[in-house]
Amino acid sequence: MADFLTFLFKGISVGSLYALIALGYTMVYGILQFINFAHSDVFALGAFFSWRFAVAYHLMHPTPIQAAGLLLLSMAACALTGLLIEWLAYRPLRQAPRLNVLITAIGVSLFLENAGQLVWGKSVVQFPTMTEHSIVLGGVHIRLVEVVAVGAAFALMLGLQWLVYRTKIGRGMRAVSVDHNIAGLMGVPVDQIISLTFVIGSALAGAGGLLVGLTYGQIKQPADASWIIYGLKAFVAAVIGGIGNLPGAMLGGLLLGIAEQFVAGYVSTTFRDAIAFALLIVILLVRPSGILGKNVVEKV
Repeated sequence: MADFLTFLFKGISVGSLYALIALGYTMVYGILQFINFAHSDVFALGAFFSWRFAVAYHLMHPTPIQAAGLLLLSMAACALTGLLIEWLAYRPLRQAPRLNVLITAIGVSLFLENAGQLVWGKSVVQFPTMTEHSIVLGGVHIRLVEVVAVGAAFALMLGLQWLVYRTKIGRGMRAVSVDHNIAGLMGVPVDQIISLTFVIGSALAGAGGLLVGLTYGQIKQPADASWIIYGLKAFVAAVIGGIGNLPGAMLGGLLLGIAEQFVAGYVSTTFRDAIAFALLIVILLVRPSGILGKNVVEKV
């Protein structure tokens, strides 16, 4: 029973981070109908921005309040990065064919990875670590940093839900996701809404980068395969839940994280990464729109 609870909490811990990153993918897709492949690189930059801020302000062993400050700084830096990407790379292609935008997204991703290599090199860096306390629930020892990471991830996800479904900005986002032209005719500032979507999605990716760094302690340069796999899994989570659907991204991330941990614990760690893509294949075969996605009929 203790093993079951351990795997369950580990799955929720990892899954909440997948969900947080997946929200950025699903927000951009919901409004612009394309996959922002540079999103996983913004997530990696979030960790490195956090590390830089921690070194600059001597916060290598932050308290929870100081960690919250690092979180805000990382989110702000990544939000600015996302805004620049949208302005410089995607906005000029607003009326271009979707394939052009897709190729540009891949180019932006490669640019960020190589720029990260030039700035930070290829060495492994020690990430800030919080005091190693643990709590016991049901006979299971849980690290305090994991509790903080899960709590922060859920708080950010609930905050996004409130923003999208309870505010005027959220109504504008939902209007633009249905039809850009009609939303513009109704007075919705389409360009500003799209920019804000990139800002929010990138800020969440920055938060995810910090939380991953705090949880695992060490980070590698942005082009390392571990970041790419993390970003791919977050994308898989978005597809499993129903890309373009915010609750779907959250559900997909949690399901993927829990499935990974149970497979690694009860079968073999060798299949930890494979289960994500196995689930993706099953979902695409059984329910291509995702668990909470809606089937859309396109007129020919």
